[in-house]
Amino acid sequence: MRIAKALARAGLCSRRDAERWIEAGRVCVNGEVLKSPARDVAPADQILVDGKPLPAADPPRLWRYYKPKGRVTTHRDPQGRPTVFEALPEAIPRVVSIGRLDFNTEGLLLLTNDGALARHLELPATGWLRRYRVRAHGTVSQTALDALRHGIEIAGVRYGAIEATLDKVQGANVWLTMGLREGKNREVRTILDRLGLTVNRLIRISFGPFQLVDLRPGEVEPVPRRVLIDQLGLRVARELGLMEPMGPTGGEAAR
Repeated sequence: MRIAKALARAGLCSRRDAERWIEAGRVCVNGEVLKSPARDVAPADQILVDGKPLPAADPPRLWRYYKPKGRVTTHRDPQGRPTVFEALPEAIPRVVSIGRLDFNTEGLLLLTNDGALARHLELPATGWLRRYRVRAHGTVSQTALDALRHGIEIAGVRYGAIEATLDKVQGANVWLTMGLREGKNREVRTILDRLGLTVNRLIRISFGPFQLVDLRPGEVEPVPRRVLIDQLGLRVARELGLMEPMGPTGGEAAR
């Protein structure tokens, strides 16, 4: 494992911050002060950061979080807007999001303390469906929505098959349920704009097998490790370190 990943897995910082710490001479491996992040480390290596031993890394964990509208899904925002990570409970360790939700989009956001797990769940190869509840201004027919099953090209960008259902008409608005697998930037808004609809509320209600259910805005709940293992399968779970025993504060053991 690369040293920067080891620091990130221990929850101290991001990989990018770890590389900066190494360049600043703050990281020592087996008595050697590192000058470059191009270094692999093993469990038996002694790693010190600012002279202190590296804390033991927790096995990968996953949380369901209801992202409120009006927060960005980044750790830092150049415009100074509030981030989802600033609002998390203190008990949650340093985490990254699995994919992103726009500033004005709310709903289910998966969080993890492990970059490898995040990258795996973001892979298009997983084929996991993302479902959204959408309120939009305008009118549309179910026939027009059904045509999205064949995908659509907009401004030279090809969007894959989309499931869309007209749930109800509410005054000048319609409520839709939409399911997609690609998750391109602003995909739902772009596609509905092509159909003459203006999205005024967008809620992600599921990501693969994980559901928003009864979470309220700002609430976060851990996904039991046995549930995560069941969804990933034993081979992937082993590769990602989910089968390793957890410490006394690490949460629920796999069983």
